[in-house]
Amino acid sequence: MAVYTSVPSEMLAGFLARYDVGALVSAKGIAEGVENSNYLVETTGGRFILTLYEKRVTPEDLPYFLGLTAHLSAAGLPVPAPIADRQGRALQRLSGRPACLIEFLPGISVTRPEPGLAHAAGAALAQLHEAAADFPHDRANALSLPGWQSLAEALGGGAAEIDAGLPVLIAEELAALSDLWPRSLPQGTIHADLFPDNVLALDDSVSGIIDFYFACTDFLAYDLAVAHTAWCFDAEGAYLGTDVSDALIAGYQGVRPLSPAESRAFPLLCRGASLRFLLTRAYDWLNTPAGALVTRKDPMAFARRLLHYRAS
Repeated sequence: MAVYTSVPSEMLAGFLARYDVGALVSAKGIAEGVENSNYLVETTGGRFILTLYEKRVTPEDLPYFLGLTAHLSAAGLPVPAPIADRQGRALQRLSGRPACLIEFLPGISVTRPEPGLAHAAGAALAQLHEAAADFPHDRANALSLPGWQSLAEALGGGAAEIDAGLPVLIAEELAALSDLWPRSLPQGTIHADLFPDNVLALDDSVSGIIDFYFACTDFLAYDLAVAHTAWCFDAEGAYLGTDVSDALIAGYQGVRPLSPAESRAFPLLCRGASLRFLLTRAYDWLNTPAGALVTRKDPMAFARRLLHYRAS
């Protein structure tokens, strides 16, 4: 989450008047994340999240994202549902951006997860895969191999400004993954961004799964690989050890066991996930607008993850 677009209080109050959610009490921008502008909104009727969708999110994809979260919420998963106004519309416009008012879920996001929560997150991810099996829509993953190649080209010489060895690492890994990337593993709807800050927790229970704006159709095991890169390393990219890793994978397999082919491919999928976030973080590092209320994230933390998976 982040804030790129400001919303004056008078405009927000008028926006909320379309809904049966009460009158505006307060609104506070949320700085975490890098994709969209987000506000925690409190009204006389409760708490909500207001999201304004920024340039990276394609407006044509929004019905898919909102339909998916509504589907998962209806299936009983702890996923915040989009809220419709009195005319039955969930997708709106505000301050020149597509916007949506979203259910608020309780819980906190942890920065260094313990094995108990990692186990619960793995189980929740598998439950998400099963609940989405009958979701009737597909969306191509724009951040798989072709997308990584496009991002690498967009970085150009800028990668060397981050670290002198980064261009060579990216080029080598792109070449290797282009040759080795799996072609036929079980596919379905995936979250594609299940970092600890996209999971809300109450003790060792998952109380919310949020930020579905990279959701797409891809290998189910790749989604677990994304989670592994996110949960099993510290903020600088140092491996936390086997306790969290084993717990995350065991939680997932307790609901949906990996096939032998998925297990064999898993280390390679983790390399791909590491490269994906290395590239997007490098791009954001070089292109985040000055003055945006957003915390840039160090791309080298994922270079270190990538080197870990390559070594092991």
